Amino acid sequence: MTSDAHYGITRPAFRGRRNVDAHDVNMALVAALNQLPSLTGPLDFIVEAGDVTNREEDNDAETVQPASTSWSQFISDYVQGLAVRDLSGARAPLYVVPGNHEASNAVGYYDHMTPATDPTPLMAIYNLMLAPPKPLTPATFDYQRDRVFFTRDIGGIHMMFLHVWPDSMMRARMEDDLARVDAATPVLIFTHDQPDVQSKHLINPNGAHDINSRDQFENLLADVFVDGTTIDVPSVKEQAQFENFLARHRNVTAYFHGNSNWHQVYDWNGPNKSARLHTVRVDSPMKGAVSAGDETRLSFAVVTIDTTSRVMTVRECLWNTDPSHPDRAMAWGATTTMTLEPRPKA
Repeated sequence: MTSDAHYGITRPAFRGRRNVDAHDVNMALVAALNQLPSLTGPLDFIVEAGDVTNREEDNDAETVQPASTSWSQFISDYVQGLAVRDLSGARAPLYVVPGNHEASNAVGYYDHMTPATDPTPLMAIYNLMLAPPKPLTPATFDYQRDRVFFTRDIGGIHMMFLHVWPDSMMRARMEDDLARVDAATPVLIFTHDQPDVQSKHLINPNGAHDINSRDQFENLLADVFVDGTTIDVPSVKEQAQFENFLARHRNVTAYFHGNSNWHQVYDWNGPNKSARLHTVRVDSPMKGAVSAGDETRLSFAVVTIDTTSRVMTVRECLWNTDPSHPDRAMAWGATTTMTLEPRPKA
């Protein structure tokens, strides 16, 4: 799993070069992913957890790369460039969920963007992942309706892929889906935002509930922010709603995300300290909190699950340990093991 490819921006330094385009950095990451089976064997799938394309802001008076161009680069690098195989020998699938930048490009932003909106990447993710009989077009796309939600089952594990964060709309779809899943089946969530969702991603509670530079809410999720009137107030009540959902579904035991990017495996407990949700945060090739300043820390997460014991192991794979010698073998960093068995009742 990787996240936050951010096509459309540059990385300050990479392999002896300055201001390196995201296209070049992500091609290098894909090359590393293509070498991964030599270390691990076949891969069941790869996940890109959103912010594939950067928001089309032009407030720095620089040329802004269109989101549609960024998406084309992602297709070239990842969809066409990945060559890893699964156990059957078929090309391993790539699963993509949208991030807040895809969502902001679709609905607009409080800083100036060029163009003001561009839903191309978000529609493309929807069409790629859900394969609707009639693919979305600019004429048919409706942000309030067309949110990405899909599931996959592999080896007795149920996996949910969500639009940005499990807000009330996503939770309703999850409830319908889980009604058909055995309560003993482990469930994994893949999405963009961390469980303690950023307040600014919710709907503006003020005035006309619009997107404006004064309030700086981004209106990306389905729910109006109820904890206060500014983005500086934590999203306690919204997190508690997700925590209550987890209390009803104790087999939802792991959560994977990007958005704030570094390698970390931790338990998210929720505002009321009842969730005990195993959570995996992954790095970004462009905006890693650590790797942006130290490229030798660039990483993606490699996850293996023993489907008999239901034990999951998460390993940090450092894919750029020697920038002067990019052909040098990748290295393993931190390793964490946990159970996916349903949580006991509190």
